[in-house]
Amino acid sequence: MDAGLGLRPRPGAAWTGRRKPQGFPPATVPAARLDQNPARRPLVLRSDAGSRSTDPIRGASLKGLCCHKSAGTEKVHYSADEALVLKQKAEDVLPYLNDRCVYLVGMMGSGKTTVGKIIAEVLGYSFFDSDKLVEQSVGIPSVAEIFQVHSEAFFRDNESEVLRDLSSMHRLIVATGGGAVIRPINWSYMRKGLTIWLDVPLDALARRIAAVGTASRPLLHQESGDPYAKAYAKLTALFEQRMDSYANADARVSLENIALKQGHNDVNVLTPSAIAIEALLKMESFLTEKAMVRN
Repeated sequence: MDAGLGLRPRPGAAWTGRRKPQGFPPATVPAARLDQNPARRPLVLRSDAGSRSTDPIRGASLKGLCCHKSAGTEKVHYSADEALVLKQKAEDVLPYLNDRCVYLVGMMGSGKTTVGKIIAEVLGYSFFDSDKLVEQSVGIPSVAEIFQVHSEAFFRDNESEVLRDLSSMHRLIVATGGGAVIRPINWSYMRKGLTIWLDVPLDALARRIAAVGTASRPLLHQESGDPYAKAYAKLTALFEQRMDSYANADARVSLENIALKQGHNDVNVLTPSAIAIEALLKMESFLTEKAMVRN
């Protein structure tokens, strides 16, 4: 299958009345802003999605749509039908996005990175993980270590600065940290783009996290005991604190609803591409309704 499938419109595709997306604009982070926090290093934004270019943003690209490796996952394979639907929905959404960034929000383990990379691929956007950018900016290799060496507040301050810098750019898919929604200032940055909430049942999240361990989850890796029970209890407490903030997102992608439509009882059997398709549908619905109101 063509490795570029989903990146370009079909030859002769109708763009009548729509602005055809242009190439990536230059995107650099203003140095003066970053220098305000001496603990941070200047960010050189390069997509972690397999770009060969050293030019920030401009040369970013993912591996082929049909088969690529996302952070922390094995290779994801897409059927021809899924690839075609992804391509078609991306073409529907692009004219309404107007180069705006898309921010994925949701609880830890909800799949923001995996789904975000798929969406970036089909839209021709660059993908970034805000947690990874914080790690880069402070020079510490993991969020868990940042919490240990400094504090959660220190991490949140740097997270806000990263989101502020990203909000001045275009054509990015950003996977945010699970707690990014708790600060109102972060919403002021994300509102410059489009926000999508990946809503996953807590039981499914707890099973996912228990299966891989909590070492990389500083808010969970504290108590001893059964991994699932520990994860579920902590996730429940965190969700109660954050659910109203998640509900501020422009669109909600309910994995439970996707599973029901497909006749499944377990959301963990859903493919990342199926979730990405639903996200694109929700994006299109929100953007077209907004355009109708405006007109």
